[in-house]
Amino acid sequence: MSRHPYESEAYEAGSIDGCYWATTCDTPPAPPLEGELRAGVAVIGAGFTGLSAALHLARTGADVAVLDRHGPGWGASGRNGGFACIGGSKLDRGAMNARHGTAARVEWVRAERAAIDLVAQLAGELDLEIDRHSDGEAMLAHSQREMAAIRASAAGTAAEYGTTAAVLEPGDLAARGLAAEGMHGGLHLRLGFGINPRKYVAGLARGALAAGVRIHGGSPVSRIRREAGGYLLETPSGRLRAEKILLATNGYASDDLPDWMRARFLPVQSSVLVSRVITPEERAAQGWTSDLMAYDSRHLLHYFRMLPEGRFLFGMRGGIRWTPATHAAIRRQMRADFDAMFPAWTGVETPYFWSGLANLTRRLTPYVGQIGGWPGAVAAFGYHGNGVAMASWSGLQAAKLLLGEAHELPGFVMAEPRRFELGRARRLALAGAYLWYGLLDRR
Repeated sequence: MSRHPYESEAYEAGSIDGCYWATTCDTPPAPPLEGELRAGVAVIGAGFTGLSAALHLARTGADVAVLDRHGPGWGASGRNGGFACIGGSKLDRGAMNARHGTAARVEWVRAERAAIDLVAQLAGELDLEIDRHSDGEAMLAHSQREMAAIRASAAGTAAEYGTTAAVLEPGDLAARGLAAEGMHGGLHLRLGFGINPRKYVAGLARGALAAGVRIHGGSPVSRIRREAGGYLLETPSGRLRAEKILLATNGYASDDLPDWMRARFLPVQSSVLVSRVITPEERAAQGWTSDLMAYDSRHLLHYFRMLPEGRFLFGMRGGIRWTPATHAAIRRQMRADFDAMFPAWTGVETPYFWSGLANLTRRLTPYVGQIGGWPGAVAAFGYHGNGVAMASWSGLQAAKLLLGEAHELPGFVMAEPRRFELGRARRLALAGAYLWYGLLDRR
């Protein structure tokens, strides 16, 4: 029996119910693993990480089989906000420089940019229609303190990332079609773009299948055993022997798959509302006519964007239990926040609501590296709510590690992740963290 940090309902097929993206496209069929099979590489997890890795491995001639609890894109990859942007770590510039040094920071920034480029590259190579839009992203300051910080750091951010970082003064927001109540200005960083994540992950799956990858849905791995020449993976209806393995389950990982994973990851809930189509007149009434991806400067941030089809996406973090009552409370809070930020849209219905599990590490940086002392076994996880680009890139780097190819991983990303305090009860610490961050956000 797997030991997941959240209630069992979070891992059942129905947990994706209410997700708008699921209405926009189908994912390719992925029959369960049946009987006893072999592969050169077994990938556990058919999301951005696993499919990006599988595609690269197959293109080099590797024999690859992907196993997933439900199917391609069922987890966070098919239900996130669709922001292909910089991110992946919760360490800001100062903390990363202090902890890992300026050279490591340069490597990390290079990785962030390469991750965005990889999404665009894969979409082009595979001829994917992913509803791409947005010339970068905007961070909106929720306080005058944060706006002062934006003004002070904008030039350094632009220089570090080698792009334009335009300061948006309070009077600029309405002129740019970014009018949201309570915002004191912002910053427009011209890096990244918005996508339909389900169309992207479905496209990766089709590309992997075309390259010869076998994808098996309905095949949760219940046990991994080392044996001569590799590994044995057991599922409800079959067994797979593989020379090498990649664990790519991120926020849907289990503490006992394998035991090395115990308390090295902390899933966090992220929830999303999507509105009905908002008319041009309604957009003009609110003053939000831009298609820019945006988020606010709160620790417990909101993220939002106008989708190409005219619906508005609004997301936020929160919730430490996966229960109907918790989700009802989150939905009420999100709707209240939505109405407060966009008062002209209080009559706009938001029929779609869902949640998914992002993932943190104790070091607040992703991990891509070896699973303990196991030869030919790699794990990649911990994108801190920014996984569209970073997970795709981490999957590529994980594949390179398995193949012995040159990779672009900063050293600290390969440092073995520390375990969280409180073990299996570690998510309870989020309650205190959310309370503290909520107090900070009021400043």
